[in-house]
Amino acid sequence: MTRKIDGTFFEFRHHNTAEGKYWNPALESYKCCDWRAKIREISEIGMEYTVVMATALYERCFFPSAVFPVADTPCSDPIEEILDEADKCGIKVFLGNGFYGDWTKPRLNITDKEIIKRSFSAMNELAALYGKHKSFYGWYYPDESCIILNFSKDFVKYVNLCSEECRRLTPDKKTLIAPYGTNLALTNRSYTKTLSELDVDFIAYQDEVGVRKTPVRRTEKIYERLRKAHDKAGRSELWADIELFSFEGTVYKSALIPADFERIKRQIENAAPYCNKILCYQYLGIMNPADSAAFAGHPDSVRLYEEYLKYSRR
Repeated sequence: MTRKIDGTFFEFRHHNTAEGKYWNPALESYKCCDWRAKIREISEIGMEYTVVMATALYERCFFPSAVFPVADTPCSDPIEEILDEADKCGIKVFLGNGFYGDWTKPRLNITDKEIIKRSFSAMNELAALYGKHKSFYGWYYPDESCIILNFSKDFVKYVNLCSEECRRLTPDKKTLIAPYGTNLALTNRSYTKTLSELDVDFIAYQDEVGVRKTPVRRTEKIYERLRKAHDKAGRSELWADIELFSFEGTVYKSALIPADFERIKRQIENAAPYCNKILCYQYLGIMNPADSAAFAGHPDSVRLYEEYLKYSRR
């Protein structure tokens, strides 16, 4: 049986301007109907989860907020639009609690009391505004940590603090992180102990193939080691976050473009035996049906959409 991609990250703007060259201009002109169209596309291709990476960016919010001014877009409340459409499509949505500080400084964002206070104020607003939606499935913490052998103590403290606030606001919601540095994880006794201390429901490890840190051939062994560590820690849920992109030029300093599907197919197959769910970064901008009513991304995104669709329907 073909293993499919279960969900995708989702953004209202790509935080790195150079990387978002092919889709940020389109997103800036999106009307409410365009955001809804993207949710329908994600549902139609068979994905079940959507992870809204950031509910704020560059001191602008993508919803009515007292924390920052609302972003200047044709759609004043895109979160309401995607959640309402997700209600109809049966999509489960995680809402991000960032970026309420400078996205380039994740360590500061997880330790600075004022930034954390801002993000918690926004979470309170988000819970009040959107708690009625059945599609609002959980929270995502986008100020990710690099796993250098193990998760840092600061990151564990931050995640547990966020989860405490999430449970207070929305006790029925799930929580998600998607750390990088996956290939650096030393899955020993210390790592297993840290896993048991992390108060989060799902950990979706980035495979880091697109950012050229991990060759595809290594990802299966990495996920196999993580599966063993999770089992020892009593954490049944292990998720993957596979990267669907390549860079047009220099890593982090050039546009993201759709990767070759044969590479992506190997990424899926390497994660599948060990991971409960496979998320991707990301549908928006990297995949488009040819007749998309809200096209955003490189022209090759049509090719990748068609190749993945053919594969997923085998």
